[in-house]
Amino acid sequence: MGRFRTLPQSFYRRPAELVARDLLGRYLVRDLDGSRLVLRIVETEAYLGAEDRASHAWGGRRTRRTSALFRDGGFAYVYLIYGMYHCLNAVTGDEEDGAAVLIRAGEALEGAALMKTHRSLIREPRPGDLAGGPGKLCQALAIDGGLNRTPLFEGSLRVTTGREVADSGVSIGPRVGIDYAGEAAAWPLRFCELGNREVSRPRP
Repeated sequence: MGRFRTLPQSFYRRPAELVARDLLGRYLVRDLDGSRLVLRIVETEAYLGAEDRASHAWGGRRTRRTSALFRDGGFAYVYLIYGMYHCLNAVTGDEEDGAAVLIRAGEALEGAALMKTHRSLIREPRPGDLAGGPGKLCQALAIDGGLNRTPLFEGSLRVTTGREVADSGVSIGPRVGIDYAGEAAAWPLRFCELGNREVSRPRP
């Protein structure tokens, strides 16, 4: 059961880029109606708060939607994009930092059949179909705005020890879809497990 030991809040109370790297290989666990769904995290992106133009907290701005970003590390920040897809982030650092890690992709370990149902997939999933992107990941685990501000170190949505990824197995590069962010668009804050077919597209 060592791989299912929940990571403590102290894991998240560090700089976002360190947490993003260390989340690779960890298990994202969702308890849902008597079932356990498990994804092994294979891709993340760090967002650094007020200094980072790609962050929702850029310039220290705070809105009702982004208030969860300004909690202590270890809480979920779930937001909606395009009016359709939810994205799951782990808040990092200390209260008021505004930093977080976007969990971009996961590899199904348990509950793949139920994830397939959540994703409305009829055919056999191809690599990346189940949770190869932040919107897909949230659909697969039935994560929505109701889980915003919930702790990731206890409860029905949590991150556990899993299987860590060695430095030699990690690819680091720019984040996806943030061309508007000026020089921040090139910052190497996207972390992927090398060779894992569940990593979202485009691959680094």
